[in-house]
Amino acid sequence: MTEYRQTKRAEEERAEQRLRDSRSAPPPPPAWDEVDWDTWNPQSGNPPPRPRSGPDLSPLFALIDVMRSAMPRELSTQFNALVREILLTLRALIDWYLERLDGGRKESRVEDIPIE
Repeated sequence: MTEYRQTKRAEEERAEQRLRDSRSAPPPPPAWDEVDWDTWNPQSGNPPPRPRSGPDLSPLFALIDVMRSAMPRELSTQFNALVREILLTLRALIDWYLERLDGGRKESRVEDIPIE
């Protein structure tokens, strides 16, 4: 019975602490798409919200780590090779896209040299 009271009291104290912390913390800024840009005034003192970055990849990395730790040793080297190939493919895609943005590869000038 005393254990229940002690844990109940500790849970209540944690909840009260969270409530106090939430009252003292400033509210988070609005998201980029939640702002009415037609009526927003730069002199209002509030900076405009930052645009959201790309997707959060941390769950994907956590999944890869879980799979790696649950895998038998015989398969771990093959799994590491698979992850390496995926990363190399991603890097090649990024390089290809950057070349495409830059207007393609610059052709180097080749000169024929006669051999006698």
